[in-house]
Amino acid sequence: MRTTSRLLLLSLASAAYSSVVDPLLVQSNDAVSGAQDVRVPIVLGVMSGCPDALLCESVFDHVLARVSAKVDLSLTFIGTPNASEPDFGVTCKHGPLECAGNVQELCAQKYAPFDRWWEFVQCQNFQGRYEVGKPETALKCAKSAQLDWENSGVGACAGLNGDGKAEEGVRLLRENVVVTAKMGIEKSCTVIINGRQVCIRDGSWKQCEGGHEPADFIRQIEEEYSKLNQG
Repeated sequence: MRTTSRLLLLSLASAAYSSVVDPLLVQSNDAVSGAQDVRVPIVLGVMSGCPDALLCESVFDHVLARVSAKVDLSLTFIGTPNASEPDFGVTCKHGPLECAGNVQELCAQKYAPFDRWWEFVQCQNFQGRYEVGKPETALKCAKSAQLDWENSGVGACAGLNGDGKAEEGVRLLRENVVVTAKMGIEKSCTVIINGRQVCIRDGSWKQCEGGHEPADFIRQIEEEYSKLNQG
């Protein structure tokens, strides 16, 4: 009963999350397959300045190299609503710079095509966790990822100067951390595949019954993809 309730909560939270950023519900993959295939939704619960998140996202970069056409991957961010926090209204574990990084990545996720915003995140991570959230890092990585910061909507959302403090982005962060909490995500990085928590990276890999190597996640995704598209 507890497992059923948790899956229901994740499903409801995913539906709520779809109003904040791109939908997590499985979507048509017609352009790739020519058929009514649906993609496997994957959620990574993270904090942009967390070393475990950077490692987890690196692992999924390898996963996506194999199965990107079969998944819809999104990030959701961990934080604590705090009305007295002056810039973000959220307390982030690794400080305000992490809040800014969360905003930048949420805005990129909302307005940029997947390959552009994912490359943007990977570029930020490559600079090092203490650089994530800095305006110069965001602008540098937008250029590296060929993400049009000024005209795509990302810059207006996160701040044209890259500071992560623009009104829309801050609102997205405030809404997003609430949705993350409703999903029961407390640790960065938490991996959810098709509505089911399958692994946590928190200092070490934990609760990963199906394994935690790229090949393990690829196998689980392939299994879920087959279930979603059987018949």
